[in-house]
Amino acid sequence: MFEIIRTIVMRDLTLAMRRRSDVMTTLFFFVIVVSLFPLGIGPELDTLRMIAPGVFWVAALLASMLALEKLFAADFEDGTLEQMLLTPQPVFVLVMAKVFAHWLITGVPLVLLSPLLGLQYDLAAETLGVLLLSLLLGTPTLSLIGAIGAALTLGLRGGGVLVSLLVLPLYIPVLIFGAGAVEANVSGLGETGHLLMLGAMLLLALVAAPVATSAALRISAE
Repeated sequence: MFEIIRTIVMRDLTLAMRRRSDVMTTLFFFVIVVSLFPLGIGPELDTLRMIAPGVFWVAALLASMLALEKLFAADFEDGTLEQMLLTPQPVFVLVMAKVFAHWLITGVPLVLLSPLLGLQYDLAAETLGVLLLSLLLGTPTLSLIGAIGAALTLGLRGGGVLVSLLVLPLYIPVLIFGAGAVEANVSGLGETGHLLMLGAMLLLALVAAPVATSAALRISAE
């Protein structure tokens, strides 16, 4: 089973390196959205520190949604998805491997860039650490939830718009607690409760999302 997971992850990473433009589009979108707000709002540091949590999390949410449509699309078009569904391994394990590879490609770069971009907002070192941790807990949840929408809209015309409409309401709790953790640290209220909620949502998504995605893939493949 672990060999299958490793094979799928390495395959998706290799394909992503061959299509660097798709990966860079997501990354540049995140960087541009986060960087434009200080230019538009001005150099008022108190204002920048106040809006930073919402800006980072909204940018990360929208950037993750950009890559959702292509999560299973290539495998669906070339027949790989049908072969995956016929393998003796549980489908949810294969889904977990696909989602993990998707997070490595789209989520990890955003997490690693966030402390550097946070300097534009005059965030303290402790706040940057909380921002990094909140994104580290929240972005896998976004990928897991997004996989359900990507599987449900697989093969449909205009699937990118549909998947956004499906997953956006489910993203709202992650956005609230992710931005709330950073905001609580900035205001001195303590971020522990928000981070624990993000961790709980990640555990729930790890249990439920692969099963739901597997069922959606079987429906779409038929």
